[in-house]
Amino acid sequence: MTKPLCRTRGIRLALTGALLAGLTLLTTAGPALADDPSASASPAGDEAGPTEAGTTFRTATALKQGQSGTAQASAGDYLYWVFPADAGQRPTVEATVKLPESAARRGTSTWQVDVYDGLRRRQACMYGHQTRKAAADAATVELSCVLRPVRAWSEPWANDPLPGSYYIRLTVVDLPAADLGLPVDVEVKTSIKELGGGHDGDGTLSEPLVPGVSVASAGAGDERASGAPRTLATGEPEDGWASGWWTDRWLWTVGGGVLAALAAVFGYSLTRGRGRPAHVPPGV
Repeated sequence: MTKPLCRTRGIRLALTGALLAGLTLLTTAGPALADDPSASASPAGDEAGPTEAGTTFRTATALKQGQSGTAQASAGDYLYWVFPADAGQRPTVEATVKLPESAARRGTSTWQVDVYDGLRRRQACMYGHQTRKAAADAATVELSCVLRPVRAWSEPWANDPLPGSYYIRLTVVDLPAADLGLPVDVEVKTSIKELGGGHDGDGTLSEPLVPGVSVASAGAGDERASGAPRTLATGEPEDGWASGWWTDRWLWTVGGGVLAALAAVFGYSLTRGRGRPAHVPPGV
C-alpha cells in the first residue's frame, strides 16, 4: 500500500506544479511582452529620411515606421507627411520646429500638429502636446501626439483608428501678420508601439485604408499568378499588413486548453479513490 500511495502523491505534486507553472506563464507573458523595449518601438531604418514635406494630402511625403523627416518651410505653410500603422499598434508623432531668430519676429506664435487616418478623419490624441505656444524669444517648439491603439475593425459610425495610412499635418495656427513667411526648419518623427492581442477585436477590414490599395491588390494578385516576387506597395509596412487571422490570443487559447486538461486530470486523481482494498475479495 505504501508504493501506490507514494506514486499517487507524486502524480498530484507533478500536476499541481504543472498547473501553477502554466498559470504563472499566462499571467506574466502579457506584461513581459508589453514591457519589452524591443517590442515597444519600431527601429528606424539606416537610410536617411526625406528632406521635404508635401503641401496637401495628395502630395504628402511618405515616412516609414520609426523614420524621421525634415523640411525647410515658411511660417504659415501647411506641411504634410504620411506613414503606415497596422492593427495592434499605437503610433506616436513628434514634431520639432526651429524658429527664426527672435530679432526677426514680432510676437508669439502657436503651432499645432494634427493626425488624420486614411479616410482623412482627424484622430484625437490620447495625450501629448498637440498645440503649443512659442514665446517671442523661443528658439524651438516641440509638439507630440500619441494616438489611440489601431483596431483591426470598427463600426462604420465609429471614429476608431483603423489600419492604413496616417497623415501628419503641421502648421502655425496663430501668428502675427508681420511674421508670415519667415523661414523655419521642421523635423517630424514617427514611432510605433506594439500592443499585442490585448487590443485585438473580432473582424478585419477587407483592405487597409490606403489610397490606391485596390489597384495594388490587383497587381499583387497578378504577381502571384505569374510567380513574380512580391513588391512592396506604397504606404505599406516593411513586414506587410496583418493577415487578420493570427493573434497572440491563439497562445492564450491553447494555454487555457492545456490548463483545463491538467485541471481535469488533477481533479480526477483526487476523486477516484484508492481502489479496492487488498483485504476485500473480488466480486464483493
